[in-house]
Amino acid sequence: MLRLFVALPLPPEVRMRLSLLSGGIPGARWMPPESYHITLRFIGEVDGGTAQDIATALARISADPLDLGLSGLETFGQGEAARVLWVGVERHPALLDLRDRVEAALRLVGIAPDPQKYIPHVTLARLKKPPVGALMRQIAAQSPLRLPPVAFRRFILYSSWSQAEGPFYREEAVYPLGETEDDF
Repeated sequence: MLRLFVALPLPPEVRMRLSLLSGGIPGARWMPPESYHITLRFIGEVDGGTAQDIATALARISADPLDLGLSGLETFGQGEAARVLWVGVERHPALLDLRDRVEAALRLVGIAPDPQKYIPHVTLARLKKPPVGALMRQIAAQSPLRLPPVAFRRFILYSSWSQAEGPFYREEAVYPLGETEDDF
């Protein structure tokens, strides 16, 4: 079984910039910068045949390259209930269109629609009962966070494994956005 998701990878210079935000929250499990991405769709565990069907269906997607802004430091959950610290991603129509195309491709191979509301973001840290004061100070210190638009020229089908030091992601298939693969 493979645990799969579809995402936009962040360029190295953006990962470096975001990694500078880590620290200052006791007990936070900071994501390694090489794992930063914008999830288009979490798929979950599938068998090898279904994984191949997914890879083939995603290869049929045609979409233009994207330029997206990243801004704001927020959490899923409030106060001590906060579980994830993340940077927001612009809800650009082209991003939402790409996500819709990914959803449609997955439905064609029998993957049920995602019941969750789509909130584009980059996860920076997982939190477990964070000290509210430290969390609020971290968010305030980075406010307002706004990065220049980031160019995305591909999306990727990843598999993932949990390890003691955090998640490990492997590229299963890479799909260009736009007419040619020269933009990689």
